[in-house]
Amino acid sequence: MNLLGALLGSVLASIGLTFILLYTNLLTMGYSFSLFVNFISKRLECLLFILGLIVLIFSFERSIKNVLLLRRSTKFRR
Repeated sequence: MNLLGALLGSVLASIGLTFILLYTNLLTMGYSFSLFVNFISKRLECLLFILGLIVLIFSFERSIKNVLLLRRSTKFRR
């Protein structure tokens, strides 16, 4: 599940970030930064970036816990 979660999270985050970068052209058309953030926060494809980051964090959380448990339960201590 870790590999699948990492792959899915990476794809979702890259799609969302691509759309956010594409929408930065609105700033050159006269949008203020607050209007730009308001517009971005309402777009579904831009929210995929946040969803992708959440999936990545949860997919790596289990492997980080396993590494910490392995370090703690070693037979030989230094």
